[in-house]
Amino acid sequence: MAGFFAIVAHRLWKMKTRGDTKMSVHLIHMRVAAQGFVVGSMTLGVLYTMYRDYVVKPREAQKALESK
Repeated sequence: MAGFFAIVAHRLWKMKTRGDTKMSVHLIHMRVAAQGFVVGSMTLGVLYTMYRDYVVKPREAQKALESK
């Protein structure tokens, strides 16, 4: 969440100081940044889930078998 708020704050500041850049170009850049943030978040979520399912759970199952 902190990253989200940092990006929003940065983009609002850039909008204020954009100079003579057209608003449409600025909005396109903001859309691309938002899409990149979503793709990055989804990628991290998938990687975490894969790590949990394929690394942590088998390790716990192996320890359970060894303790019997």
